[in-house]
Amino acid sequence: MPIRILIADDDPTIRLLLRRFVEGHGFWEVCGEAQNGSEALEKARQLVPDLVILDCAMPVMTGLQAASEIAKTFPALPMLLVSVQQVSPALALAAREAGLKGAVTKDRGSEVVAGIEALLRNETFFPVDETILQAMRKSAS
Repeated sequence: MPIRILIADDDPTIRLLLRRFVEGHGFWEVCGEAQNGSEALEKARQLVPDLVILDCAMPVMTGLQAASEIAKTFPALPMLLVSVQQVSPALALAAREAGLKGAVTKDRGSEVVAGIEALLRNETFFPVDETILQAMRKSAS
């Protein structure tokens, strides 16, 4: 049975690229798409995916806001944040607090795929520099 992934991004071109990353993997399939965080929340409830990919900056409800709401209903659901900007320490920490298990820069396809793979192994995935890792360790303790 394939891994069902919900993609949420307000840019149709980015959704298409993310779809290609997902569908290029043998056992993954896109079960739905959303154009904003509110729609992502609704589709997560309807489709009950195995994993959710959320764009950081979407209209109506951001990826962080949507993740926080989705996590209330599905606390174990792995969610990956994708951003056009480099993942900063503040963004990585905010992502963790919102219930996301990883955050990547969306222009790095291999990083997106590696993030999905890590989350499916029940690991976190924040490919960041040592400064960010130290800040995350401090917040976790």
